[in-house]
Amino acid sequence: MPQISINSPVGALTLFEFDDKIVALEWGYVEDMETSPVLEEAKKQLADYFAGKRTDFDLPLDAEGTDFQKAVWDAMRKIPAGTTATYKELAEAAGSPKAFQSVGTACGDNPIPIIIPCHRVVASGDKPGGYSGDGGLETKRMLLKIEGVDLPLESDQGDLPL
Repeated sequence: MPQISINSPVGALTLFEFDDKIVALEWGYVEDMETSPVLEEAKKQLADYFAGKRTDFDLPLDAEGTDFQKAVWDAMRKIPAGTTATYKELAEAAGSPKAFQSVGTACGDNPIPIIIPCHRVVASGDKPGGYSGDGGLETKRMLLKIEGVDLPLESDQGDLPL
C-alpha cells in the first residue's frame, strides 16, 4: 500500500492510499515510503492547508466505516473552515437527531482526520469535546486556530465532561 510521511505543525503525519484513493491519515512517521500521484497531491494540499492557503480538500477518499459513520463523515466535510458544529448538529445532519453520542464515536473512528475535519466538531456551548488525534485537544485547538477559530481548552473553562 503506498504511503508517505510529512512533517506538519501538528507533528509527523502519514498518508495511506489504496486504489488511487486516500484511505487513512495517521500521526507518526514511516521509514519505508512509496509515493503515488494521489499521495503527492494530498501532500501538496495539506501543505497549502497548514500554510493558510487552502480551507478544504479536493481528494479522492475511501473511508471504511458503517453507513452511519460515513453519513457523519460526509456531514463533517460540509462544515465550512473557520466554523464549528456540535455533535448534536451532526447527528441531525446524518439523519439521526438523537445519536449525538454515536457522532462522538464516529469522530473518534475517523480514519482520515484533518482532511475529514473532525476537529471542527465541538460539544454544546462551544466546549471543545474530544479529539483522538495525536496531542488530543491541543492538536484540535491548533487545527482550529489555523482556520481562525479560537476555541478554549478544558483547562480554560474548568473541568468539563468530554
